[in-house]
Amino acid sequence: MTRFDANSPHARRELFGATIEAHRERGSEFLTLEPDTTPPDADEELVPWIQFGGTTVAMDCTDAELDRVKTLLDDYPEFRIEDLERPEEAEGTHVRITARSDDQRVADFFEAVFQRAFGYPEDYRVWAVTI
Repeated sequence: MTRFDANSPHARRELFGATIEAHRERGSEFLTLEPDTTPPDADEELVPWIQFGGTTVAMDCTDAELDRVKTLLDDYPEFRIEDLERPEEAEGTHVRITARSDDQRVADFFEAVFQRAFGYPEDYRVWAVTI
C-alpha cells in the first residue's frame, strides 16, 4: 500500500479494498478506518471508526446510528449483526457484524456505513490508521 487516505467515493473504495488486501496479506488481527473529523451533524466530538478482521466488522454507534446500520443491512443480506454490547459506562453500542462476502463488497459496505449511518458528506476524508 502506498496511500493511506482518500476523499472521494471512488478513491475511498479503492483505499478500503487495498487496506483489506494488505490486512489479509499481513495476517494482522484487524484494520481500522477513521474519518478526519466528526460527522457534520454529530452531537458529540467523537470520530466514528470501523474495524475489520477476518469476517467481522466492528464499530461503536449511537442509537440513531445503530438504527441506520440496521436499515443499511437490508441492502447487504450477506452481512448480519452477530453481537450488540451496551456497556453501562458508555452511551452507545458496540456492534459486531459478520460479513460473508468478497473484499469489494466489504469495501462498499464501509463506504455506505460512513455516509448513510454516520452521516458523512460525499467529500469526507478517511484514513487507514491500522493495517
